[in-house]
Amino acid sequence: MEKADVIARIGYIRVRAKLTQKALSYAIGMNPNYINRLESKKDFLPSLEVLLKIIEACHSTPEEFFYHDVTQYEKDRELAEKIGNLPAHVKEFVLSYDPELMDMFTRLNEKFLRLKKDH
Repeated sequence: MEKADVIARIGYIRVRAKLTQKALSYAIGMNPNYINRLESKKDFLPSLEVLLKIIEACHSTPEEFFYHDVTQYEKDRELAEKIGNLPAHVKEFVLSYDPELMDMFTRLNEKFLRLKKDH
């Protein structure tokens, strides 16, 4: 993950948590302009200790923060939980999917996204 990605994710989880830059700075015990400087100047990264404080103050987890697509984390976690509750034989079936069937789902999803974009 690049420095810009880390900073963008800090901004994303802060906004999602409905925290101002100043409020988050105070919540992690830093000076009032710390988060503003971090997000606007993008010239430094927080230490691991401070990053973990930021993640916690924003009601997130390190797993979510570093997930490949933080905006889809909850949906993917919910899906994984539902799959985890399936019987073993159903999991085996899902894992041995037919590539043609997956191709069909992919095409349907692309069509859905186009229709959604047009409306």
